[in-house]
Amino acid sequence: MDFVGFRLRNNLFVAPMAGVTDRPFRQLCKRLGAGLAVSEMVTSNSLLYGSAKTLRRANHEGEVEPIAVQIAGADPGMMAAAARHNVDQGAQIIDINMGCPAKKVCNVMAGSALMQDEKLVATILEAVVSAVPGTPVTLKFRTGWNRDHKNAPVIADIAEASGIRALAIHGRTRADQYQGNAEYDTIALVKSRVGIPVIANGDITTPQKAKQVLDYTRADGLMIGRAAQGRPWIFREIEHYLASGKLLPPLQTGEIHGILRRHLTDLYAFYGEQTGVKIARKHIAWYTKGIEGAARFRHAMNQLADVEAQLAATDEFFLGGASMDAANQCFTYKEMLAA
Repeated sequence: MDFVGFRLRNNLFVAPMAGVTDRPFRQLCKRLGAGLAVSEMVTSNSLLYGSAKTLRRANHEGEVEPIAVQIAGADPGMMAAAARHNVDQGAQIIDINMGCPAKKVCNVMAGSALMQDEKLVATILEAVVSAVPGTPVTLKFRTGWNRDHKNAPVIADIAEASGIRALAIHGRTRADQYQGNAEYDTIALVKSRVGIPVIANGDITTPQKAKQVLDYTRADGLMIGRAAQGRPWIFREIEHYLASGKLLPPLQTGEIHGILRRHLTDLYAFYGEQTGVKIARKHIAWYTKGIEGAARFRHAMNQLADVEAQLAATDEFFLGGASMDAANQCFTYKEMLAA
C-alpha cells in the first residue's frame, strides 16, 4: 500500500494505545503482519520532553520504518513545537490525537474534546502542518463528541483543507467511550466526501469483520487496537484472509507461548527488569485470556516480582510442566537477550 509517501506491507494499522503500543509491541505487530504502527501519544508540553515516560514513548531505535509519532495537546503553538521536536528526533509521520476519550485528556480540552471546537481544530491542524513542511501529518478522531453531535464529516473537511494527509476514524463518539458497538455509517460518509485516505477503526476483531468493514465503508485501510492485545498475530490473520479469502488455522498453544516469550524478553530489555516485570503482567493476562486455568494463573503470576520467576510461571502454564529442552521451542531469558 502507498500511504502518505511510504510503501507499506499492507493497509493494516496498529492503533496508538496509551500504555500498550510501546516499541516492543509495535515491533511485534509489524513482525506479525501490521503495515504501520503509531506510537503511544506523546505530550506537546515541552517541559515534559525529558521525562522518562516521554523519552520511552519517543524511542524508535531499530524500529521498522516509517516511524509514526502521535502528539496530543490543545495549544496550537505547543502542538506545532511538539511536531518539530519529534521530527527532529526521527519521526517520519506526525499523527494528531483527537480521538482519546480519557477524562484526564479531555479535561484539558485535548483528545476528542477538541471536536467541540471546530475553529480550534482548524488552527491546530494548520499550525502543525505548517511547522513540519515535507513531513506528512495525519489525524485520528471519533465520529463526534456525542451521538447528537456527530461532526466527523465537518472535521474531515477541515482536515483536508488544512493539509492533513490521511484520517483515521474510530466508529464511536467521545461520550460512547468504548461502550456499545462501533458504527461505520459515519466513516463511510467521510470516505465519500474527502480525497485523502481514510482508515476505519473500531471493533475489528476478526478477519471476516475486517473484510465487512472495508467493503461497507470503502475505507483505504483498517486500524486495530484492543483486538491485538494478547493477539498480535491478528494482523497476519487479516492479511491472509483479505488476500486469499481463507482463514489461517488457529495458533497452537506452543506457538502462542513462543510469541509471548519473545515479547516478554523485549519488554524486559526495553524497560529494565524491575519495570518490565510490572508492564509484562497485563500482556501475559491478555495472551492467556480464554485458556483453561488462566484466572488462577494470573492471580499467582501477579504476585511474582522478578524476571526468572515470571518466565518460569509462564513456561509452567503453557508447557504444563514439560522441560524447556523437551519442548525445544524456548530459550532461557539470558540466552534470548543474547540472541
